[in-house]
Amino acid sequence: IIYMGSDHAGYKAKDELKAYLKGKGYEVTDLGCFSEEPCDYPDIAREVGEKLSEIANSRGVLICGSGIGISIAANKMHGVRCALVYEPELVETAREHNDVNCVAFGARYVHVEKMKVMMDKFLETPFDGSTERHARRVEKMNNM
Repeated sequence: IIYMGSDHAGYKAKDELKAYLKGKGYEVTDLGCFSEEPCDYPDIAREVGEKLSEIANSRGVLICGSGIGISIAANKMHGVRCALVYEPELVETAREHNDVNCVAFGARYVHVEKMKVMMDKFLETPFDGSTERHARRVEKMNNM
């Protein structure tokens, strides 16, 4: 299950990315926002974060203007490891080394076509839990 959320600045990119993921057969739940009316990104990050905390093996996608605020807000939630990403290689590293369950994009800085490439990396790259140092570090983050 993929939970998606955006503020008003990321609304159009979220809708396009949601259609892309549904077209690939993923189950996607949109938790808002649902228009370009101004809204507060911490509220959206909380909605997605709550679902990630409740639903095992779920993933989250958050989009705001820069990706910065929404990723900071998401990382305040227990059980959420959200990475602000802007290159496919960063997504791969975040999954392999940090077992991120959420990615954040900045709609004003990353074109939706690049977001699609990064989403594929996010959903297809496994966590390298066999490497003791990665597993140990993720466990330490989980206990914070």
